[in-house]
Amino acid sequence: MSQVEQLEKWGWDSFFASSFESVSNDDHIPARVSVQHRGAYVLYTQFGDLWSEISGQLRHRAESAADLPAVGDWVSVTARPEEGSASIHAVLARRTHFSRHAAGMSTQVQVLAANVDKVFLMTAMDADLNLRRIERYLTMTWAGGADPVIVLTKADTCETPDDLVASIESVALGVPVHVTSSVTGEGLEELREHFHGNRTIALLGSSGVGKSSLVNAYMGHEAQAVAEIRLDGRGRHTTTRRELITLPSGGLVIDTPGMRELQLWDDAGAIEETFEDVTGLATDCRFRDCRHEGEPGCAVAEALANGTLTEERFESFKKLERELHRLRLKTDQRAAAQERKKLRSQERARRR
Repeated sequence: MSQVEQLEKWGWDSFFASSFESVSNDDHIPARVSVQHRGAYVLYTQFGDLWSEISGQLRHRAESAADLPAVGDWVSVTARPEEGSASIHAVLARRTHFSRHAAGMSTQVQVLAANVDKVFLMTAMDADLNLRRIERYLTMTWAGGADPVIVLTKADTCETPDDLVASIESVALGVPVHVTSSVTGEGLEELREHFHGNRTIALLGSSGVGKSSLVNAYMGHEAQAVAEIRLDGRGRHTTTRRELITLPSGGLVIDTPGMRELQLWDDAGAIEETFEDVTGLATDCRFRDCRHEGEPGCAVAEALANGTLTEERFESFKKLERELHRLRLKTDQRAAAQERKKLRSQERARRR
């Protein structure tokens, strides 16, 4: 296999080649981040898997953690294959990303995965089903530029799959929905079609929904640890890190740990995509700035009254809107504070 063919196996194309040319030196090679550890990375390279660290220059240039490599990123590196190591000098432009507001009180973005073509939003066909969580996942996926796919797992445990599919389709408008079982193999071949063309797919879902079982089914062996569901029906954390895995039949998958906290970072118009039924109604309101809170001629209020829009769906829309509004305010305040700090520093330097 030639070097280019090897790179293409990992998702390399003209987009990344152009970015590489703009940031690399003669002794640099492209590589893709497969695993991120605290302060270190494992890379797919033409010399095999190499451990790597970030160069001092890249760390100095980074304005936030989002500027540093994440799983799925393409990077420009100097390799030392005889030592099994490399140094990362630049992160290539990201085509897509899957990001969240970092857990805690900070206003920092956390890039969970980069250069993802599709995101499998996975939910088990048992007590795990939560429409409001699916709406949140859809919004985050659209915001990062990837395409969502709903994957309903553990079909072998469900007696009424059609009812569940209908409820999912009511909130995931126009999004493909697949019913699968890693036990019986149901739906796995149809799902495999999404990997064609060496696409990269991230798996997202709460603990115990079957993400690792799906990876194992496609790998043909137990590549990822799997744990039994607890007696209370809640999943156990078995995946403890994000990892980019190359599948034998082509394509790549990023398995992610189940996350208890998944706050939005930026919607980039994604709320309109997720809630196009609500935003479509809003265009028919009498007033352009209608808040749907009792104004005359409100098409949303009319839809709520006649039952064509459910209260739960509308409240979910408003909740995500409020969350993003608060985040924008915090981000603006943080940016303003940083600018004031910068100006004070410049003034002190001028006085010297």
